[in-house]
Amino acid sequence: MVEIEIIVRYAETDRMGIVHHSNYFIWFEAARTELIKKVGVSYSQIEKEFGVYLPLISCFCDFKRACFYEDKITVSARVNNLAPTRIKFYYEVKRDGVLCATGFTEHAFVDKNFKPLNLQKKNRDLFLNFEKLWVEDKL
Repeated sequence: MVEIEIIVRYAETDRMGIVHHSNYFIWFEAARTELIKKVGVSYSQIEKEFGVYLPLISCFCDFKRACFYEDKITVSARVNNLAPTRIKFYYEVKRDGVLCATGFTEHAFVDKNFKPLNLQKKNRDLFLNFEKLWVEDKL
């Protein structure tokens, strides 16, 4: 699991001063990017060097409490599920330790032509590194 800290920017809020729902998915991506670095490569390296892309196939966010301008929030990400053809990430957004939102994104493993890949067969080492992240969070 990784955690990142974000200070809510004015541009991320709506007229009521509440964080607009679309920003949660941007924060999820930022946390996911940091989590993927724990695999030992960056998101862009996975695409350029391994020819593996992770398009979004489903997403969800459950809002528990509002976040506001200048709130200091923590966004955590972990691997929630892993299969040879897809990966699912789980996220939590907290303010002062209080849960504000949870969510997930699910991504397929595909090649540059968006043809589905079995990552376990295409790049076993990369798959095993994702698997290590998943197993560590289950312990």
